[in-house]
Amino acid sequence: MKHYNYIFAGAGLSALMTVYKMVQSGKFSDKTILLLDENNKKINDRTWCFWEEKSETWDTIVTKKWNPALYANPNRLVEIDLAPKKYNQIRSIDFYNFVLDEISKQQNITFENQKVVKVEEVENQITVHASSEIYTCDQLFNSILNPFEVENQTQYSLLKQHFIGWFIQTEQEIFNPEQAMFMDFSVEQKGNTRFMYVLPTSKIEALLEYTLFSQSHLETSEYESEIELYIQKLGITNYKIVEKERGSIPMSCFPFWKNNTKRVLNIGSAGGWTKASTGYTFKNADKKSTQLVQFLQTKTDFKQFHKINKFWFYDLLLLDILYRKNEIGATIFSALFTKSNPQLNFKFLDEETSFWEDLQIIWKCPKGLFVKGLFALIFRYSFNIKL
Repeated sequence: MKHYNYIFAGAGLSALMTVYKMVQSGKFSDKTILLLDENNKKINDRTWCFWEEKSETWDTIVTKKWNPALYANPNRLVEIDLAPKKYNQIRSIDFYNFVLDEISKQQNITFENQKVVKVEEVENQITVHASSEIYTCDQLFNSILNPFEVENQTQYSLLKQHFIGWFIQTEQEIFNPEQAMFMDFSVEQKGNTRFMYVLPTSKIEALLEYTLFSQSHLETSEYESEIELYIQKLGITNYKIVEKERGSIPMSCFPFWKNNTKRVLNIGSAGGWTKASTGYTFKNADKKSTQLVQFLQTKTDFKQFHKINKFWFYDLLLLDILYRKNEIGATIFSALFTKSNPQLNFKFLDEETSFWEDLQIIWKCPKGLFVKGLFALIFRYSFNIKL
């Protein structure tokens, strides 16, 4: 039975980011680290996007940058100037290769392609049962989400950001590769919050992704029918599908961190690292992993890691509104991206605004809707009931 200082149960985005930054810090070369994942990370299974001026850590694997971006609804098409930031795209296979190549050079780090079956914790040690071996460790980072925990509770609203994307190649030059469609709400809403992403990498190549913020998934055929309709709307007649991707990200303010113990820390979606109100993962995980590596250099009690801030309450309010009135998502996002300063919007979404700046953003949103939502939220949590 092999023993490690740290074990990562699941080697997804957040785990790999954290281990990479541990290596870069130079502070953990005397610690043994094991990563366990049933996926060998050899395929491109998702695409991450984030806005940033310059990503010093990840810039070498950014496949495309855009500025400006477009926002659309049935009535308006708005060009969003992100300067000095740009909208960045990273393909997961490039991220996996980049991080795993660096990890492979470290004698103290091991990656095992095994499924985590069970975790047992006693006072001084963690035992991890994998598919073909048992390991022990001093501390564990868990990024394997238990969906039943959040789905089988009623106190915190739960939506899902779910999507299917097609990478297509067209015969005619149809796309502007310097301009991304950030959100297009001109697609039929059908009682939900639905929009299309268009991320062009050349005049004939783009990722088109049909996305929903809602409670339930669709049949595969419905996502793909909507993508086909959108392709027709763009005037594309001949194209081929190069690659497909799909995903589902939980959007909830559920306190995942309450499952943390002194020796077990939940990270990634399992730890609430996803931005609850938008489903954005990469930027949040980047920040959280940096904070975690700094934390590990001075502290050992994982129950001290998580801190609630004001943005958690903002997300709680927005999610509660969208949960009850899922069809008005387009109205809320249109207020943000057609009435507010775009740089301030993205600063707000990055959780970097002052309280005065927060008020400037919130004031642009439908006031009656948010006042009613706030009172409903207060009543709900005061009496601890589901309305």
